[in-house]
Amino acid sequence: MRPAMSLCYRELIRFLRQKHRIIGALATPIVFWLLIGGGMSRSFQSPGQTTDGGYIEYFFPGTVLMILLFTAIFSTISIIEDRKEGFLQSVLVAPVSRMSIVLGKVLGGTVLAFGQAFLFLLLAPTVKIHLSLFGFVGSLVMMFILAFGLTALGFCIAWRMSSTQGFHAIMNLFLMPMWFLSGALFPPGGAAGVIRVVMLANPLTYGLSGLRWMMYWNNPELTAKLPPFAVCVIVSIVSAAAVFLLASRIAHKRTTADLA
Repeated sequence: MRPAMSLCYRELIRFLRQKHRIIGALATPIVFWLLIGGGMSRSFQSPGQTTDGGYIEYFFPGTVLMILLFTAIFSTISIIEDRKEGFLQSVLVAPVSRMSIVLGKVLGGTVLAFGQAFLFLLLAPTVKIHLSLFGFVGSLVMMFILAFGLTALGFCIAWRMSSTQGFHAIMNLFLMPMWFLSGALFPPGGAAGVIRVVMLANPLTYGLSGLRWMMYWNNPELTAKLPPFAVCVIVSIVSAAAVFLLASRIAHKRTTADLA
């Protein structure tokens, strides 16, 4: 655990020393939330929103997921930078297991994503989402699971990448559609047949639904059309564990990119 915690600590220090990342990470999701939520408030009606909150309330959990996705994924870009700077090669030849390396990098991104999503979660009362103590704690647990799984997914992608341009291309092609088709912008029930099937097969759909369950725990009317809570939790945990094991397996395979 010591090598893993050292790598995690390094990720946190690197983030705190880059002031522009702090400002961008906190301001960008709020701008998206206000612009998209405010712009679509008059043209979107969903059973997953309250009368008073409108679309900006419906979009709030989706914005939390967006923060987790963007922060977790972008934190793994450091893997590409570490390879170019020679730091990754030094870590790979150290007498530590590859799983420790993976765990350290993933935990670092997880903590960053979780911390930023936590700050945004505090804005929930502004859109009339009043979390109970159980709902608040449950939301934090779901956020941590999602952050861990998304960071591990970013690790799997970044490990074999040699340029940040390629990483961004994969993100735009694969990761952004995952967020769009998670129910963040519109519920699966209102989607076309094929899109709805894809949304139901998307693990992020269940993670976001689990987050909505926690936020509206005392309001059964707003959770009636969500997948069962137990299914949301199980799918989220299994997905996060599977992606982490995949990341560990990928890291165990020495590639030419490791030695480049």
